Amino acid sequence: MASWQEDLLDVFDETQSEREVFPRIEAAARSLGFEYCAYGLRVPLPLSNPQTIFLNNYPAQWQQRYVQQGYVQTDPTVQHGCRKNTPLLWSDGVFAQAQDFWEDARSFGLRFGWANACIDGGGVRGMLTLARSEGALTAQEVDHNEMKMRWLSHVAHVVLSRIFTKRQAEQMQPNLTAREIEVLKWTADGKTSADISFLLDVSENTVNFHVKNAVFKLQTNNKTAATVRAAMLGLLG
Repeated sequence: MASWQEDLLDVFDETQSEREVFPRIEAAARSLGFEYCAYGLRVPLPLSNPQTIFLNNYPAQWQQRYVQQGYVQTDPTVQHGCRKNTPLLWSDGVFAQAQDFWEDARSFGLRFGWANACIDGGGVRGMLTLARSEGALTAQEVDHNEMKMRWLSHVAHVVLSRIFTKRQAEQMQPNLTAREIEVLKWTADGKTSADISFLLDVSENTVNFHVKNAVFKLQTNNKTAATVRAAMLGLLG
């Protein structure tokens, strides 16, 4: 019988939907002793107002409560995940500045937990949380399982960020040509239109033509914004 790690790698290589992935993450969480798990992803665009996508198996009433109270703005674990990539073990100290939130969470059975944030090469940040209602995480348990927990968080982020970033790119439907991508790559490296003209052995007007098309397709206002957006969508990889 395959281990949960092998099971995850097999499905992650082929899956195209979070509906296929998340149940496997839930199963892995249970095998590590957690009844709840949650994954949050801050989508890369728009940079001025990034949105967060949540997947979890928390009690439905807590999910509603979390949204209604706007807890994403005050949740200390989210704040930690936005700044650091180190694991976070839940404790009274972690929630010292958010007592109302902490008491509310515990009332729904979220009493003990661990979280780890990851950031990929495209700047997409995500965090996996593992939680349970009974049994504090001992130092021995953390020492024994943390490498597996961190491995799970990284694999979950690699796959789920790929799914959501790809979906966002498809929804925008930029359909950049190979030449437009090439021009944006050189732009990302700080090259001017004149530089790119020389490098590609085409006229500067041709370079500007490709830049203009890319700006339009990516729904941006200038080539800098177009280059950033293309990079965040993984189109320049």
